[in-house]
Amino acid sequence: MNQPALWQYGKSMVRTVKMTFTLDNDTATRIDRTALRLGIPKSAVVREAVAEYAARAGRLSEQERRRMLKAFDDVVERIPLRPVKSADIELAAVRRARRQGGRRHPSSTSK
Repeated sequence: MNQPALWQYGKSMVRTVKMTFTLDNDTATRIDRTALRLGIPKSAVVREAVAEYAARAGRLSEQERRRMLKAFDDVVERIPLRPVKSADIELAAVRRARRQGGRRHPSSTSK
C-alpha cells in the first residue's frame, strides 16, 4: 500500500513514516529547546540528529583510535631488525619442516 506523499515545509515532496518513541524527560526537553531555538519542527531535529549519528557510528572514537595506534606502535617496536637474507633462510627452513609433516620425536603422551 502506498503511503501518501507529504509536503515538507516548502522543500520537496517526501514520504514520511509515523513512529512512536519513549524518551526520558531530559532528552525530550533538549529536542523541544533545539526545535524552538532553530525554528524547525521537532521531527526535523530528530531527523538531523539521527543522520549525524549514523554518519559517525562506524568511525572509531578518539580513545579507540589512540588505543589501536599504541598497540600498532608496540608491535612495530618488536619487529626484529635483521637482514632480509636471514629472514628468507629462516622461512625456507620453516617451510621445509612443514612439508615433512608430523612431529620429529614421539610425544610422551602417545601410546
